[in-house]
Amino acid sequence: MASLRLFPTRDPSARAAAHRAMARAALFSNSSTAVRLKRYNAHMTKARRLEARCNGQEVAS
Repeated sequence: MASLRLFPTRDPSARAAAHRAMARAALFSNSSTAVRLKRYNAHMTKARRLEARCNGQEVAS
C-alpha cells in the first residue's frame, strides 16, 4: 500500500521549516517546562532529519 502523505507537494525543506516553527512555538506554550522541552526536542529532531534527507545525508538517532 502506498504511503499516505498529508502534503505530498510540500518539499522536505519546507516541512523542516514548519517543524522548526512548531519547535519555537512549543517553547512558549502554556505547559510545564518538561512538556515544552519534550515537544521542542521532538520537532527539532524531525526538522534535522528532514533537512538531512533533503541534503542527501543520514542523521544518527
